[in-house]
Amino acid sequence: MANAFFSDLLATISERGRTLLRRAGPSDDGQDASELIELCEALLSGRGEASGTAMAREVLDRYHDLDAAGRLTFFETLARNFGPDREKLSQAIESWRSQPNDSDASDLHFASEPRRQELIRRLNRAPGGTSELVAMRADLLSLMKGNKDLAALDRDVVHLLSSWFNRGFLVLRRIDWSTPANILEQIIRYEAVHEIRDWNDLRRRIDPVDRRCYAFFHPQLNDEPLIFVEVALTETIPTAIAPLLAAERQPVPIERARTAVFYSISNTQKGLGGISFGSFLIKQVVEELRRELPKLDTFITLSPVPGFMQWLKQADDVPVSDEGRILLESLDKPDWFENAELTAQLRTVLEPLAAYYFLKARTPKGRLVDSVARFHIGNGARLEKIDWLGDLSPKGLRESAGIMVNYLYRLEDIEKNHEAYANQGEIAASSAVKKLLKTEGRRLLDMRLS
Repeated sequence: MANAFFSDLLATISERGRTLLRRAGPSDDGQDASELIELCEALLSGRGEASGTAMAREVLDRYHDLDAAGRLTFFETLARNFGPDREKLSQAIESWRSQPNDSDASDLHFASEPRRQELIRRLNRAPGGTSELVAMRADLLSLMKGNKDLAALDRDVVHLLSSWFNRGFLVLRRIDWSTPANILEQIIRYEAVHEIRDWNDLRRRIDPVDRRCYAFFHPQLNDEPLIFVEVALTETIPTAIAPLLAAERQPVPIERARTAVFYSISNTQKGLGGISFGSFLIKQVVEELRRELPKLDTFITLSPVPGFMQWLKQADDVPVSDEGRILLESLDKPDWFENAELTAQLRTVLEPLAAYYFLKARTPKGRLVDSVARFHIGNGARLEKIDWLGDLSPKGLRESAGIMVNYLYRLEDIEKNHEAYANQGEIAASSAVKKLLKTEGRRLLDMRLS
């Protein structure tokens, strides 16, 4: 009710301000980037609340009329011409150098802020401004490829969006069959891990007694989930995805459920890329489930390994013999997993390689190769188990040779695991996974001795 009242009030202020703008002079249709920049300068120099709110709305509306080339020009101008006020910054630097104190440090801080940050703040005052800025950042990300000059602008946008979308503003809501259809449609559309084929498939994932779905929402994007997680309640830790998604499966009686399985996490807002909500989401859902179902004692994922096959084919550090590499060529056969003898041979090679991939392989910048692993290990989870042939879907076979993994979230160990990874790069892993790595080490030694 309060949000609706405030939104109506803001819209009224904006419309009155736009009336003032119209009196000042009509605007042409099909504005180009240079006229939009002039309007941005006017927005920064203005002080009136009504005219400022209206002008912010006008900037956003005119931005929509730009084509891709116009938007690129607009972003390039913001990056080039809307940096700090150099004169004020020089004065603040000189004052700091002559007599450093807390007041001068504060002046230096504010003088160094790019003007585009204040512009973005003022644009956010427009009705629907927050949603528009998220969409604008999605455009910026698309145009940044091969254009390093836009990096500073993106940092400023991320800096502000990170503040506006911090954990304190996010609201956790359960998604079930009574959730409004427009939100359910977005769950279907944005599911990024295991495709939801139709409404019946969606209902099987959110309606049974042993299924849950939760999403984070923001007050300014009330009907748009930011990120959502799908959860299966099971008796034991699963090692394959197909039984969880089967159309004819029998639901687990809730009194027998002991394990909560996070089997899919999907972001919905491209413009919020790089702003992490997932760690908060999982931890809050764990707390929610523990309150609802005190008998749950295991919280674990069943996760894809999207980068494994690419690493096998392209990386220079894959520790595999010539014989093993020849065997790996069998993965190009579409039905290799149906051959029991071949599957057994591939398992002896692929499981140790998967352990090496998670525990030893790194990008040139020293990061874990796999994006999903970076997410869960960075959140403090433990790499619990490598699941052979856990995903036989075309996507699973293409990306990971069917391998899936379980990451265990043990609440008493999360902070310790996170700190060890953040500070020393140590990956928490079970003895079973570490044993696979030792198997790989013995195999490499045999390779050298032969």
